Parts: sequence; structure tokens; C-alpha cells
Amino acid sequence: MKKTESITQNYVFRAAYRRGRNVSCKNMVVYAWKNRQKTVNRLGLTVSTKLGCAVVRNRIKRRLREAYRLLEDELCVGYDIIIVARASCESADFKQLKSSMHEALEKLGVVQ
Repeated sequence: MKKTESITQNYVFRAAYRRGRNVSCKNMVVYAWKNRQKTVNRLGLTVSTKLGCAVVRNRIKRRLREAYRLLEDELCVGYDIIIVARASCESADFKQLKSSMHEALEKLGVVQ
């Protein structure tokens, strides 16, 4: 069963930035905020145009989405999670991305 939906509305991003808790690490900044839907998590990815052309940004988003997918079974349900990529995210290998995402989510208390 899929437990994650995408966040597409701008007001949800802004609310999570304003009210959510955040943890920053070398490769990304992760925001987490309890949502009103108690049955699913919602994931939003932000990759700035400063990081490169569309090919580079889409590659970063694919890698972040896959790292999240592998960690999805360990997460508590009912959170809005927003991941903001940093410049070092492009050159980091996948294992580093996954471990830094796991550490950030653990600090936020989203991991079971």
C-alpha cells in the first residue's frame, strides 16, 4: 500500500516552512509538520534553479525520491515532509543521500 502522496500546492509548502520543524545537514534541509490526514504522509521536493539545468535538477529529484522510498516503511504516518536540496546534493553519492536523509528524519522524530 502506498503511504505517500505528493505535495503540489504552494500554501502547503509555505505552512510547512513556517510552522514545521527543520533539520539541516550537508546535502539537504528537511522540514516535517503533522498533517491533518492521519493515514498518509505527503512529500514535497524543492530543487532550486541555482543547482543547474533541468536535467541536473530532475536527477537530484529522482535520487531524493528513491532514497525516501527506501526509508518509507520506517516512517510514522501523518506527516508533511519537505526536502530542500543543497548544492552538495548533486555530487554526493546515493549512500550519503540516504544516510543523511535518515539522520535528519530521525532527529525530527518521524522515524518509528
